[in-house]
Amino acid sequence: MTSPALTPDQLKALVRTVPDWPARGVQFRDITTLIADGDGLAATIAYLADRVDAADAQMVAGMEARGFIFGAAVAARLGLGFLPIRKPGKLPIETLGIDYALEYGADRLEIDPGAVTDGMRIALVDDLIATGGTACASAALLRKAGAMVETAHFVIDLPDLGGADRLRRDDIAVDALMAFDGE
Repeated sequence: MTSPALTPDQLKALVRTVPDWPARGVQFRDITTLIADGDGLAATIAYLADRVDAADAQMVAGMEARGFIFGAAVAARLGLGFLPIRKPGKLPIETLGIDYALEYGADRLEIDPGAVTDGMRIALVDDLIATGGTACASAALLRKAGAMVETAHFVIDLPDLGGADRLRRDDIAVDALMAFDGE
């Protein structure tokens, strides 16, 4: 692969911080400014693709919705298939699903069970790891389908929220291009 044109620090500078959104005290990390910058988006995809390639993945999976942006682009760059992990009711077929707890409630994720073969090495790709609830549920769902999920790759880590550590406790190596302290 060719070296990306921008450094991780330059990419981090392209992420907009929105204070007090969606609640007072939260520093929202907005990637829309990163993906709106052509060089920034290309460099981000290049970094993620290099890391997924090094993990020897056979497929890339991304969580709805921003994981679709990064995961599909990484998969295309590497010539791999992409598996969307969907919210409930979005797939027109019988699905394999998993229910999981959120901070205030519950949610569900679903996949096409025919897209995964037993023992397939799948890398998770998403824009951000915060508490890790969705990423852990995604890994559990893929493993339920027979996949080996050993790596997860993110553009942003919010280490103070502990999500990367939760994934590591599930024997998943976590990689992020940048980290932001705080929530």
